[in-house]
Amino acid sequence: MAQSPSFPIAGEILKLESIVGRLSPVQKMLLGTDGSVTGLLEVVTESPVEIETLVQRVEPADEAVARELQVNVGEEVNYRVVMLKKANSQEALVYAVSHTPLKRLDASLKDDLTKADIPIGAILKKHCIESRRDITSTAFLPASQEHCRAFGVFAREVMLTRSYKIIRHGQPLIAINETFPYSSFRDERKVVIQTPSRLHLTLTDLTGSCGRVDGGVGISLDEPNILLEAERCEDLVAVGENADRALAAAQVVQKHLGLGGARLSIRSGYRMHAGLGGGTQLGIAAGKALCELYDRPLSVREIARIINRGGTSGIGTAAFEMGGFLIDGGHSYGQGKDKMSFSPSSASSGVRPASITMRHDFPRDWKIILALPEIAPGAHGKKEVDIFQQYCPLPAAQVHELCYQILVRMVPSLVEGSLNDFGAAINRVQEIGFKKIEVMLQHPVVHQLMENMREAGAACAGLSSFGPTVYAITDTQGRDIEAAAREAMREVGGEVLFTRARNEGARVRMA
Repeated sequence: MAQSPSFPIAGEILKLESIVGRLSPVQKMLLGTDGSVTGLLEVVTESPVEIETLVQRVEPADEAVARELQVNVGEEVNYRVVMLKKANSQEALVYAVSHTPLKRLDASLKDDLTKADIPIGAILKKHCIESRRDITSTAFLPASQEHCRAFGVFAREVMLTRSYKIIRHGQPLIAINETFPYSSFRDERKVVIQTPSRLHLTLTDLTGSCGRVDGGVGISLDEPNILLEAERCEDLVAVGENADRALAAAQVVQKHLGLGGARLSIRSGYRMHAGLGGGTQLGIAAGKALCELYDRPLSVREIARIINRGGTSGIGTAAFEMGGFLIDGGHSYGQGKDKMSFSPSSASSGVRPASITMRHDFPRDWKIILALPEIAPGAHGKKEVDIFQQYCPLPAAQVHELCYQILVRMVPSLVEGSLNDFGAAINRVQEIGFKKIEVMLQHPVVHQLMENMREAGAACAGLSSFGPTVYAITDTQGRDIEAAAREAMREVGGEVLFTRARNEGARVRMA
């Protein structure tokens, strides 16, 4: 079967490799073969391969399918989705989608194609059909929900894909698209980590009057999240969004433990200094990936301490570790204690991550709406240090009321599932303690966002950490709240994201 000269497959695979990273020989063969994929898989896996039909139906060709198959729009085509699996373990290997024009099939061929779990190559061989395969594209794409269910990969994990046609008598007989994870069919171990993000609702005690300081309250989020892949490499390198931050954290862990090199690929991420804890999540993920690659079972808290995260709030570390609604107890304060000054995590080097004193699942039916205006990042670095020095210590009376709102109002309403009471506590928290300072220092659009989202029906709206992300919580459909947020950001721009709490920590997968 000669390869079509119209598609230079070798060059396209090299181009693909330059984007996603090194491809193994088996991956290249699966993308570039013009022979039987089933036969190739049986050789590679040393196992018989079987077909599981996931979808099978006859449907009219839309414009794209009609153009690909050279048929008229509306003509009947057989649409089939199958999974190629190892027969002995049922491990998913390749996800394949095909379209076949029924008018080009004789009765027996049609019967096998539409009613039996038989590989297409075996069907063609059985019916003695002379054909060729013309590869039309190779590419990569983020994993869809179907891919996540089929392969157990994470959302947006990199998938390799190719499309080709089986040509008979000069006409397309079948158009096929095949997809498999980038982490499959490799010749070395790979670690894939999907982190949560987090809302930081408030710091608790910045008086230091009772021998403790800091403390915090937060919620772990499903999205946005960071997806990081890692594999052993001679050197330690990082590529992708905020690669410099990942590399810096990995270098500290590497030096501390005496580990080898790795290639860290950040496949997806979100804005830093937006109030969602991205720096902590990315740093711990980079350190965790390196530990997993070299079988050094450090805890999340140990990694956070090594990379100097969590020195003020323990919420980000705990979000990575366990998820849910979280309260941390802060640090001991005074001469010879954990801390002797009021300072953010970035200026609290060597301070252990705060311990979690309370964790509870957050209701999954409470929707969380994030508004991220296109304004200056939240306070960080020297500016954040200066704010702590200027405004701390806080009046004890405000801290007392804040603790009352958290422990007497917020926590019981969460446990009992009362969104209105929970929301009332969140709204009041914006007006007291250190959160009052954080809100006061914001761009006017942040204040408008909170007001608009509450007026549109949110049970509450608040500022996460130093912002500029504003969150609202509701148990309704939420489109009015979204519209209100977009209106508030009309002059500055921004995005709105619907998400939910994540009641588990970061997801780690070895491939």
